[in-house]
Amino acid sequence: MSSFKIEGGRKLRGEINPQGAKNEALQVLCAVLLSAEKITISNIPDILDVNNLIKLLQNMGVVVAKTAANTYSFEAQNINLDYLETSDFYNQSASLRGSVMIVGPLVARFGKAMIPKPGGDKIGRRRLDTHFLGIQKLGADFVYDADKKQYSISANKLTGCYMLLDEASVTGTANIVMTAVLAEGTSTIYNAACEPYLQQLCKMLNSMGAKISGVGSNLLTIEGVKTLKGCNHTILPDMIEVGSFIGMAAMTGSEITIKNVSYNDLGIIPDSFRRLGIQLEQQGDDIFIPEQKDYAIESFIDGSIMTIADAPWPGLTPDLLSVFLVVAAKAKGSVLIHQKMFESRLFFVDKIIDMGAQIILCDPHRATVIGLGEQLHLRASTMSSPDIRAGIALLIAAMAAEGTSTIHNIDQIDRGYQDIDKRLNALGANIVRI
Repeated sequence: MSSFKIEGGRKLRGEINPQGAKNEALQVLCAVLLSAEKITISNIPDILDVNNLIKLLQNMGVVVAKTAANTYSFEAQNINLDYLETSDFYNQSASLRGSVMIVGPLVARFGKAMIPKPGGDKIGRRRLDTHFLGIQKLGADFVYDADKKQYSISANKLTGCYMLLDEASVTGTANIVMTAVLAEGTSTIYNAACEPYLQQLCKMLNSMGAKISGVGSNLLTIEGVKTLKGCNHTILPDMIEVGSFIGMAAMTGSEITIKNVSYNDLGIIPDSFRRLGIQLEQQGDDIFIPEQKDYAIESFIDGSIMTIADAPWPGLTPDLLSVFLVVAAKAKGSVLIHQKMFESRLFFVDKIIDMGAQIILCDPHRATVIGLGEQLHLRASTMSSPDIRAGIALLIAAMAAEGTSTIHNIDQIDRGYQDIDKRLNALGANIVRI
């Protein structure tokens, strides 16, 4: 298990480029299973979750070639379906939550899939009902082996239909869309997720010959086709990393420029940081964050306490609430952070409280942050990262603290952030990987 030693109190300065989006990469990589032709994907982030999925695809028989930095080609011409029944496949896919999205492509193209109960972050229950109910409506049968903790899925024929999803699940929508593109007839998916990365998946599938309309809305119509061809696709910048860098600059009083952020795909993220009093400027497709001595939380028009809550797109992504919580601790004023979508993502706040922040954990979903402004002097601490997003929040706190902090279990951070120590050290941080 690796660790970071972080010397706090150092200001950052310079330019940084966000990596390719992790959440998009996991979707579009699974989509390569839908075609026997070559698919080239650019701006793939070099992070653990993505690399583990690429290894899984290779072991299934996908021919993978690295053609340039962060660019790979994939040919899924000869897939070994017998591999799905091996212990090696079980262990690999069980440790990677994104592997659940291979179900749709495998069932659509081969009529068969197997998947263990997937792993991932320890952030509470993340049900798969939306995935499975949607794929079932298209004609697939699911059998769950409770002893093996494994799902077996089969389909003799997939037929398009109307469905109203019980929640706007991003990975659920992605899985259902990848199943429906090769189903016979027309599928209509209402209450579909519509975040930019799902839009990117749909655009990629359309470039492969799929017929998906309504992209960008919560009502998708898919006319099934018989086969899909190859394509070239470029992954968007990671909005979670962009938000993490904004919070990092504010918390450390630094001046940085985040390059090539695809600003129009950031949605409400920039304005949500402005609600905390953080200054940021759009400069073309870059974001400039000037050095700020302090920042003050806005209140609502009626004077009530500011609330920052997650919601399905175009609401605020839940993946950034951990960052908002930490950054609010150094603001002037109070804010309620309401994590609606996962019940255990706020349990890392005890570590921030131990460092000197004033935070009241109301329940598994809500925390009230009393921002102390310049009176906040975070103490160095030794911590362990419970998940990807809490990990980056702890790193931000450590960079703003007085003294040297240690964060253990940084494999969790590496799952979502490419070479984060090297890239931040280039801006003036002092992070040592142990």
